[in-house]
Amino acid sequence: MRSLVKVTGLLILALLLIALIFVWRVNTFLDEPVSIDSQGIVIEIEPGTSFTAVSRQLAAQGVVDHPDWFRWYARLSGKAAAIKAGEYRLTDGATPRTILRQLVIGNVVQYAFTIVEGWNFKDLMAALQRETHIKHTVTRQDWPEIAETLNVSEGHPEGLFLPETYHYTKSTKDIDILGQAYRLLHTVLAEEWETRDDELPLKSPYEALILASIIEKETARTDERATISGVFIRRLVKGMRLQTDPTVIYGVGDAFDGNLKRSHLEADTPYNTYRRDGLPPTPIAMAGKAAIKAALHPAPGAELFFVASAKLDGSHQFSATKEEHDSAVAAYLRALRAARKLRQQ
Repeated sequence: MRSLVKVTGLLILALLLIALIFVWRVNTFLDEPVSIDSQGIVIEIEPGTSFTAVSRQLAAQGVVDHPDWFRWYARLSGKAAAIKAGEYRLTDGATPRTILRQLVIGNVVQYAFTIVEGWNFKDLMAALQRETHIKHTVTRQDWPEIAETLNVSEGHPEGLFLPETYHYTKSTKDIDILGQAYRLLHTVLAEEWETRDDELPLKSPYEALILASIIEKETARTDERATISGVFIRRLVKGMRLQTDPTVIYGVGDAFDGNLKRSHLEADTPYNTYRRDGLPPTPIAMAGKAAIKAALHPAPGAELFFVASAKLDGSHQFSATKEEHDSAVAAYLRALRAARKLRQQ
């Protein structure tokens, strides 16, 4: 009887030892870095995929050596049913335990799409079409559908999407990114409108957006936006026409070949601010936060004119009188001719 108890005890001890070794081995497996090179790998889990299929996929890609252990641990810990579909990047140094945690919290691959200041709606839609990870559902010709989906109150798409970098996951719809940019534009515009300077000749946030789009197209220099805004604001107050080339070019549309001609300046389009008073009917481009701020917080001064500087460095020369402006224009043209002559030598 004693020998039977002794044997049973030894058997239990052996089984306990085996169990402890197995637990130790599984934990070692869970915390050992998996086989991933320095560039990492990407796996995609489709909606409805079972964890068994996920573990087999990881084994097939050489990531985990013991898919059954991985599956058992996930089920016993209650995490197998909690994984989320999506695209995941597994990096060097990951372990089965950290991979499972990544799948549970949904730490999926993020892509970035940037709307650039000064783009027009055509540029924006073309850029969206080039994004291979975005699900394409609309085109530029689908504006009525886009406007209805996003509940757009404005009748024209130009300028309604804030230049910013938007992060998204694979297969995000283009209309969803447009929705983010549209809502953020109105948030920023409303905030700036609430803190606008007093006595501006702008009747609505939309008019501020129109002016901001012109400022955006006139300069990329942060040190000039408020000064240019001041010029336009003073011209509006005085009843002077804005006489800004970017609006004329926008009115010409796809026919513009990069060479602004006198015939363009004389063409009577709604966007020709040489022929029409006040602001054009819509924005002419996507205006960034800085341009919106400049439109509503113009720099004080007496300047009513500006032209590209004779320095040819992208800066502008500002003038308070027509005589000063004509002199600045002449200086710019002389510098431009001299630069062209040097290039030809």
